[in-house]
Amino acid sequence: MKMLLVLLVSAPLLSAVFLMLNERGARQAPRVSLALAVGVFAVAGWLLGWRIHQGVDVSMALLGGWPILRLDALGALMAFVIAGISLVVHAYSVRYMAEEEGQRRYYALLDALVFSLLLMVLAGDLLSLLLAWNLVGVLLFFLLGHNVRRPAAGRYAGWGLLTFRVGDVALILAAVLLFDAYETLDLAEIFQRLQQEDDRMVAQWVGALVAFAAMARSAQFLLHAWLPYTMEGPTPVSALMHAGIVNAGGILINRFAPVFAHTDGVLPWLFVIGLFTAVVGSILMLCQNDIKKSLGYSTMGQMGFMIMECGVGAFSLAIYHLIAHGIFKGTLFLGAGGIINEARKHDGVPKDPLYRFVVERGVAVRRPPWKLMAAMTLIVPLLVLGVAHWLVDEEILQKQGALVLLFFGWITGAQLIFSTYKAEVVNLTRFLALMLFSFVIVVIGYVLVSHVFDLFLYPDPAFRASLYAAADIELIWFELVLLLVAVVVVVGWVLVYYADEKGGRFGRGLSRAWLRFYALVSREFYVPDVQTLVSERLLKLARSLNRGLRWM
Repeated sequence: MKMLLVLLVSAPLLSAVFLMLNERGARQAPRVSLALAVGVFAVAGWLLGWRIHQGVDVSMALLGGWPILRLDALGALMAFVIAGISLVVHAYSVRYMAEEEGQRRYYALLDALVFSLLLMVLAGDLLSLLLAWNLVGVLLFFLLGHNVRRPAAGRYAGWGLLTFRVGDVALILAAVLLFDAYETLDLAEIFQRLQQEDDRMVAQWVGALVAFAAMARSAQFLLHAWLPYTMEGPTPVSALMHAGIVNAGGILINRFAPVFAHTDGVLPWLFVIGLFTAVVGSILMLCQNDIKKSLGYSTMGQMGFMIMECGVGAFSLAIYHLIAHGIFKGTLFLGAGGIINEARKHDGVPKDPLYRFVVERGVAVRRPPWKLMAAMTLIVPLLVLGVAHWLVDEEILQKQGALVLLFFGWITGAQLIFSTYKAEVVNLTRFLALMLFSFVIVVIGYVLVSHVFDLFLYPDPAFRASLYAAADIELIWFELVLLLVAVVVVVGWVLVYYADEKGGRFGRGLSRAWLRFYALVSREFYVPDVQTLVSERLLKLARSLNRGLRWM
């Protein structure tokens, strides 16, 4: 297994080196890179199956020293996901990059990035983790700026690199604190000694620094502007970003889960930041007229949900979320070109009920009764979510984090049913039955699969309980937060209903307020403008320093 582990990580690196040294191999680059991607995926699948069957970790040491590679549950699972998405991206790139310049450089950088991602999730020591974490940011910068004829590509890739560097400094400081406290680079030994000694002070500072590094990499609010603007690079790179780059924050937090289990107050702040990012990202996603930029803001919102799940102690749920989102959003990016091409052929005529009835000679439609939909909106999600969670954990009501997830699940389900109120259908009974059946299947599947992830990643119930305990806050604040969020959601529903249905002076006033808010959202809360100003000032300062050094 150790040799397979080394082969898994080293194969993409060898492919990258071969492509860079073989100057005449531009035509061979797609085939060589794709063949290596197939092999890497096969090895990653074999190692994941072996880890599931055996249930033991494997370490690979360098000359008898600290382990540079470690195959544990998290590493095996994420290596398989990275290898799988990488294989799809490689296959897609064969035709996508067929007429592009610099194919050999592109595939070499792509393979080097896959190597860095695999090393990041399989790192067994602090040094390897820091090396891989930094390499991912640098290689992504070169890939996003691959098309040198587009100045915007290089400019916005620089935004990403600058943001990554801010988070990298925090992770380096966390590593220095851990090495100073325990005088070893072995992650497993550090976590074991931390648990034995219960060093709360070290855990508190390291947890805060790691959390900040995760927020910078996963595009949390005020550190997010790079993500929606880095769409000038090749589309396959945008898809690969969801295989362990933009969602690397969740991976990093899970890697340092033993540290966060000994913190106090760090996880609640993660929850607040993740919640705010999820709301802002979702709002900005709905207001974009560029499909890839809209997907970028959608990713920002989903990364907010991922960080929020870590903030309530549901670490394994965050891993499940980032895997599902990575596969889903990677597919959306690869299919964005087809959607754009189809949109160019669309006549742009809105298909409202009058158009369908008069022009398309459609049948009359009707809307579900509002009293029935109101009852379903409030009762059905709570009933389904409560039963599904009770099936996997009878003590669900005794955990604050689980209650928060249940609460937000209820809001999401209620919002889904509430949004269907406007749907105008021919067969009302079939529509309601299919909607409820789909909701039940999705919720039960999500809960059961997340429970399986819980058992696989963190089989010790006491450790899982310690993660939830680290996310707890005082009961009075917990109840106030839930009440505040519930009031905001319900008021939002009421305002939307009156603005759309009742009209009149109140409705017109709400419409004007929504337009003012939309004007603010259309400028993306001025965050990109501020970042542009800061970037220009930094470039100006760099040029001044460069001229000064020339005179010395």
